Amino acid sequence: MSLKLHIVICSTRPGRVGPSVARWFHEYARQHGGFNAELVDLADFNLPIYDEPVHPRMQQYEHEHTKRWSKSVAAADAYVFVTPEYNYSPPPSLINALDYVYREWNYKPCGFVGYGGVSGGVRAVQMAKLHATTLKMMPMVEGVMVPVVASHINDSGVFGSNELIDASAKTMLDELVRWADALKPLRA
Repeated sequence: MSLKLHIVICSTRPGRVGPSVARWFHEYARQHGGFNAELVDLADFNLPIYDEPVHPRMQQYEHEHTKRWSKSVAAADAYVFVTPEYNYSPPPSLINALDYVYREWNYKPCGFVGYGGVSGGVRAVQMAKLHATTLKMMPMVEGVMVPVVASHINDSGVFGSNELIDASAKTMLDELVRWADALKPLRA
């Protein structure tokens, strides 16, 4: 059975560019061949601010949106979070989605495609990596940063990478495959 990678579009706001960046990365991951890659859009889950009465480690979910999210998260062996930077931080939609479930994240590697202005989302990614470790995920040192993301999106809304972005994506995917495979016994 091949490893399953969820590429999570983390921004849910209107007018976001995350889907364009994520579609590029999804196609890149498919061509890489290390994973069965699937796009997951947080906006499709419409998660309210955490509203479950029981701590997520118990997995006693009452709400249908949580059950759907739990099933999605549990299905993957690894994740790539495609995230913008909002005020030096990850978007609230990502933090909320991470906190909704617990065991479903455990012992899985994660990578990040950060985008934004000059920093390329690096500050948001660093904060999200810290959060991921509390969920027993293994964040990759390698990552993809897209500075001045607007300059990579054409008039049709299609993201275009460059040699440096592609090289970063390959390196991160190579590492994600190694870690996803190595952590399989802990997920069993």
